[in-house]
Amino acid sequence: MASALYCREIPQVGGNTLFTNMYMAYDLLSDGLKKLLDGLEAVHDIRDYAPFRTRDAEQRAEMNRINPAVAQPVVRVHGETGRKALYVSEALTFRFAGMMEEESAGLLKFLWRRSVQPEFTYRHLWRPGDLLMWDNRCAMHMAPADYAPGQPRLMHRITIFGTPSGRVYDEQAPVLAAA
Repeated sequence: MASALYCREIPQVGGNTLFTNMYMAYDLLSDGLKKLLDGLEAVHDIRDYAPFRTRDAEQRAEMNRINPAVAQPVVRVHGETGRKALYVSEALTFRFAGMMEEESAGLLKFLWRRSVQPEFTYRHLWRPGDLLMWDNRCAMHMAPADYAPGQPRLMHRITIFGTPSGRVYDEQAPVLAAA
């Protein structure tokens, strides 16, 4: 549902965090595209998530076991506000449910680019002692690796669980129990 990040140490250069407003990314789509996206699900999968690629085969197998692919609505309706938000991520979304990656690629690339347009984003320049909270249902975040190796970047993060969404996705039997 939400996360909070507390800054203890920050590198001399870089170490910022980028946030994007997924309400705005959805709201400013054309009506025709909104209609197309409304019933689609996207498959979110850590299998090719960059931080896990460096792990050994046994670690990756365990991560895949405890984090199976999940089909999520492309347009997520916020439980409290009722507002619609785009719900795709370049880091984790690889295709639409029921489609191959190559069939999904063009539209996903458009949505990824759309969601991180400058007018939808905020870059937080951290200072020790800063505390930020955000709603994971309508915001995405990313910490670019834009600082020198060996420079300190120490953050404490908590995640607040909310109502689960999506469903475990199996290409052989795509309709499974809720995740």
